[in-house]
Amino acid sequence: MNAQDLPDMDLAVAAAQAAGDILTRYWHDKTSLTVSNKRAGDFVSQADVASEMCLRDLLLTARPDDGWLGEETPASHQSSRRWIVDPLDGTTNFLRGIPHWAISIALEVDGTRRLGVIHDPLKGETFTAILGGGAFLNGSAIVVSDTTQLSDALFGTGIPFGGMKDIDAHAADIANLMPHCAGVRRMGAAALDLAYVAAGRLDGFWERRLQQWDIAAGLVILREAGAHVTAFDKDDQPEVSGTVLAAPEPLFAAFTEALRGQAESGNMA
Repeated sequence: MNAQDLPDMDLAVAAAQAAGDILTRYWHDKTSLTVSNKRAGDFVSQADVASEMCLRDLLLTARPDDGWLGEETPASHQSSRRWIVDPLDGTTNFLRGIPHWAISIALEVDGTRRLGVIHDPLKGETFTAILGGGAFLNGSAIVVSDTTQLSDALFGTGIPFGGMKDIDAHAADIANLMPHCAGVRRMGAAALDLAYVAAGRLDGFWERRLQQWDIAAGLVILREAGAHVTAFDKDDQPEVSGTVLAAPEPLFAAFTEALRGQAESGNMA
């Protein structure tokens, strides 16, 4: 079957797997990589660029009328359909030899994110979701955790680095939340953090001012797995600001109250 004839999900998964093969080859021979800094602590290498070029070629060859938003290549023309792609989420992990990174692909149609794929080639895990169709890991349905007590909950986050904004605010978040929960993990790949919440491995996630390619696929997968997702400001949207709060509905109120310093140790059920 030609790529043009594939359904959108099959096309996205095939593209993610092809990019994953390229990244895996670089992973096993990182000595050949040239690395540059986009800003302090924010790296890019030939692996990122090669992965994005592969994704762009496969997706836009099959869907030539679609728009494009990627991390490493220019955005393309306006269209009712747009691919939003992170070719290597977790670049620092990748370059340091930490096996926790992924490819993220989302499809936006008429302004709504309708499809998400997060592919972790080293672990052989592919998280997928189509709007209204549920969330899946390697074809098996996934849902968020059933944790209801904040004291039992494990959260993921990302910590600002270098000269990034919101370092003090994020430090305050951690100080507010840590006394009330089972722990916080900072694993260095936001797309996988969101997928792990969807699969119940983490009970929730928060981070400020992520880029759209970091979260576009993960938001689709999260919502289809049953997570409650908002921004810090109730009048904002993660798709606009890049600020994300996500947790299962029974845990969400206690989680957000703790982050904002409003939690009381006697009200954590």
